[in-house]
Amino acid sequence: MVRVFDVDANALLAKTAEKLKAMGINKPEFAGVVKSGAHAERPPESEDFWYVRCASLMRQAYVNSEVGVQRMRRHYGGKKNRGVRPEKHVPAGGSVIRKAFQELEKAGLMEKGKEGRKLTAKGKSLLDKSASEL
Repeated sequence: MVRVFDVDANALLAKTAEKLKAMGINKPEFAGVVKSGAHAERPPESEDFWYVRCASLMRQAYVNSEVGVQRMRRHYGGKKNRGVRPEKHVPAGGSVIRKAFQELEKAGLMEKGKEGRKLTAKGKSLLDKSASEL
């Protein structure tokens, strides 16, 4: 059986994002307008940014078993251009990540655990089915 670890991550995220869009995961109004963090210069240009981010959060929960908002802020953060001073890593914005977790919980794909959020059986099967289709 093909699992998440056996396929290319980018192809898996694109396939899972399509499925999430078809499931009717709600995209907040601010998703295409705000930057993803202080390190970003502009908001994301992709129309499917929200669904790809949700799919990426699901994949991270699959790989790491439990993830939290702060951990994902560090993961999605980047270098901040500070002019003549040296660049510095800053975390991504937490609101986008938090709202994505909440939408995935409403859909029954993730649940809160002791250490953070983790995938449900429905979420794992969605990722495994996407991987097997690739």
